[in-house]
Amino acid sequence: MRRFLLRFFAIIGVLVTVGLAALVLVTFLFVAPEPVPRAAVLEVDLEPGLVEHVPDDPILLTLERRRLTVRGVVDGLHRAADDDRVRGLLVRVGDGALGLGVVEELREGVLRFRESGKPAILFSESFGEFGPGHGGYYLATAFDEIVLQPSGDLGLTGLSAEAPFFRGTLDRMGVEPQVSQREAYKTAAEAFTEDGFTEASREATRGVLEAVFAELVSAVADARAMGEEQVRTILDSGPFWGEEAVAAGLVDRLAYRDEVMDDLRARLGEEVELVSFRRYRNRAGSAWGSGATVALIHGSGTVTRGESGFDPVFGGSSVGSETVARAFRQAVDDPSVEAILFRVDSPGGSYVASDVIHREVRRARDQGKPVVVTMGNVAASGGYLVAAGADRIVAHPSTITGSIGVVAGKAVTNEMWGKVGVSWDVVEVGSRTAMWSPVRPFGDAEWERVEAGLDRIYDEFQAKVAEGRGMSREEVHEVAQGRIWTGRQARDLGLVDHLGGFTTALEVVREVAGIDPDRAVELTVFPPERSLFQVLLDEGRFDRAGAGEEVLVSAVEAVRPFQRALMRAGALPLPGPVTAPELLDLPW
Repeated sequence: MRRFLLRFFAIIGVLVTVGLAALVLVTFLFVAPEPVPRAAVLEVDLEPGLVEHVPDDPILLTLERRRLTVRGVVDGLHRAADDDRVRGLLVRVGDGALGLGVVEELREGVLRFRESGKPAILFSESFGEFGPGHGGYYLATAFDEIVLQPSGDLGLTGLSAEAPFFRGTLDRMGVEPQVSQREAYKTAAEAFTEDGFTEASREATRGVLEAVFAELVSAVADARAMGEEQVRTILDSGPFWGEEAVAAGLVDRLAYRDEVMDDLRARLGEEVELVSFRRYRNRAGSAWGSGATVALIHGSGTVTRGESGFDPVFGGSSVGSETVARAFRQAVDDPSVEAILFRVDSPGGSYVASDVIHREVRRARDQGKPVVVTMGNVAASGGYLVAAGADRIVAHPSTITGSIGVVAGKAVTNEMWGKVGVSWDVVEVGSRTAMWSPVRPFGDAEWERVEAGLDRIYDEFQAKVAEGRGMSREEVHEVAQGRIWTGRQARDLGLVDHLGGFTTALEVVREVAGIDPDRAVELTVFPPERSLFQVLLDEGRFDRAGAGEEVLVSAVEAVRPFQRALMRAGALPLPGPVTAPELLDLPW
């Protein structure tokens, strides 16, 4: 039976390989991409949202291959600004999740496009539709004109942060969280240990909300020619429906998408054609496609040990320390690479994995390859540690930054199991062998070791930040204590050097690497980006001899994420300490 299954899957593998190869051949020979028209309006649809980076994971490549990347959109806006064929820009936004840093990255790209003198129009069916629409409207303030569909609304008010607290639920279940942290503002575990915000957590969250709201108010005031107090007063009266948004001066006019395009043709000439962003990028090429070679390395997701990957259960990507470290070594060994641009968008994760990446950043600098970090939506906890050793750090004004601290512990589930009639027993050889078991609490001596471990990590974390940022330990401690900051606050505190996105970061790269300001730059991704077809071929998914075995192994591997999910939920023992990144979920 097993031999039959292996042969069956091998035949299927061969047929799939032949079919894909034929499809690729036909595509290249007979289906050439359409050229860019001589008069084009570039349309960018942000409704589905954006991704920072798609790692070499077959599942993620399949799920995300149609979504645009942040770098790709910004690159395309730069290319279109200098392309005489592109006469204007039409961007569509809605409820797609973008995040604070990504919105500011896109605003920078749009403003660069507007420097060319070409019109840039933002169209939205609705900013929120009975929900918050701050992110889409924040982006809209970078455009010449804001157009809202007549039936749409503008969900613009103040900002709030809500968080669930599960202590009551855990008490009912018979689960006791045993967690310690360094220090007061490292509040990641409070969702399981408290019934609501602690004083420190409330203070830090309010500080971030006020700073982010100030960025929004300033952007609206500049774009709509209003005073900031006037903007605050207007926002206190939101949300706004259709004509109300126009009357408040927040939207220029109401129109449907076809009417917007008719107006553009009347303004730019009847010959202009609407060109999708993907079609444009396929034909026009990159703005950063030639010149001095700068390696671009992505660190997007939770920091973990091993290879980068994707969790199909929880839907998040991971920054694998081995993958990123290998990319740094390859960039350092490549004689054509003049500098490294490290894009970080991570809430943290494993301290050990973060330290591996931090070490590679330092080694790259020691071997003569300057490293500049550009931060996305968040670079906190381990996400900040991996950046701390760079020559320069560039963050957006609203990038969640810092959280220099540590939290660890475990959930004790013995009482919970007892409620369902399950008892646990243990056979030990030596002391403390069951220290990390979730079915019994820490002993006094064991808890002392946990606390000592946290002290060690927190001390090392601060020391690495002090060395990388040229600060004293006392200065680092003042801004550490587990507290999160916005990028602008972090710059004022010495944790960040510059405010901006890819454009600013590349200017900094030129400065630290001694690249002439007028010289073009080529961004080369390390490790090289591959298509889904290439990944499957390189991993041997369609190798004839091993096709059957590969399918069987893949089936087993597919079950593992569900096993991890059960372990995280407490249904199975979770080995090792439970650590959680610092997250701030804004209703953006």
